[in-house]
Amino acid sequence: MAGTIGGGRKAAATNRAKYGPDFYRNIGRRGGTNGHDGGFAAKGLGKDGLTGPERAKIYGSVGGKVSKRGRARLKLTDEERKKIDGARREAKIKAVKRGIDMLTERLSRLQDGEERATVNA
Repeated sequence: MAGTIGGGRKAAATNRAKYGPDFYRNIGRRGGTNGHDGGFAAKGLGKDGLTGPERAKIYGSVGGKVSKRGRARLKLTDEERKKIDGARREAKIKAVKRGIDMLTERLSRLQDGEERATVNA
């Protein structure tokens, strides 16, 4: 039954039985975190100040609400837009605070003489 729909379903059932119900979720996560170009599994901050999972949460919710099926299309309410904008704003504030904390810590180390200041020529 190799290469058939039925065979694929049997293989999927075997994988879930052997390795647990989250088998496909886990291999997808491993593949996403192995990448080096960002994406939704990226742990670093992007240009928008969000980490990958935060970005996936926001845009996944938007994608789930906005359909491309003509008249069946849903619109985001003002409240939903505000919620998304608020999440972006919070993430940016969080990123700026992290940067300020890092710079403050480095400045205190410089003042204590623990770290030498370097000048780029």
